[in-house]
Amino acid sequence: MKSLRFLVPLAIFLVLAVFLAVGLKLDPHKVPSPLIGKPAPAFKLPRLDDPAQTVDRQAMLGKPWVLNVWASWCGPCREEHPVIVAFARSKTAALVGLNYKDQRTDALGWLKELGNPYDLSLSDLDGRVGIDFGVYGVPETFVIDKAGIIRFKHIGAVTPEVLQTKIVPLLRQLSGDAVPAVGGARAFGAGNG
Repeated sequence: MKSLRFLVPLAIFLVLAVFLAVGLKLDPHKVPSPLIGKPAPAFKLPRLDDPAQTVDRQAMLGKPWVLNVWASWCGPCREEHPVIVAFARSKTAALVGLNYKDQRTDALGWLKELGNPYDLSLSDLDGRVGIDFGVYGVPETFVIDKAGIIRFKHIGAVTPEVLQTKIVPLLRQLSGDAVPAVGGARAFGAGNG
């Protein structure tokens, strides 16, 4: 009986040590999303450039699109921004910004300073839509197909490698290989909002 009192804490310690060892080997950028393969959450948000206009999930249906969650207060968003700008220039797919928990004036100033790559930017001032999408932190990027199904999620700053090896090939697949590497027309015709 006395040995059991010592073995139980030892067993618990060993189990915790195994979980810790496995957890330390995981890449924090590869957090699985339970939303992959499921419809993007419903939303209705004001446009960043014109809060009197709102956009909902239904307006996004019909063509694959990329949702980039960003904020002016986010350091990695600043690092990622040149990659997002280059992606926007390629006109591979519609690029929608989700400005997360940010003040409108700060966000608009940030876009004016660094350039506005987005076809459309939406304001998620209280972060509820971001939470619905399972956002852990900014930046995060999603690829959503023409039926509104989330097909890919990237946590952290998008790099040229991620763009070229994951996002662009997936967009080509979702568009039936008709997406050009450079050139073409963007969806939604929303302008740089």
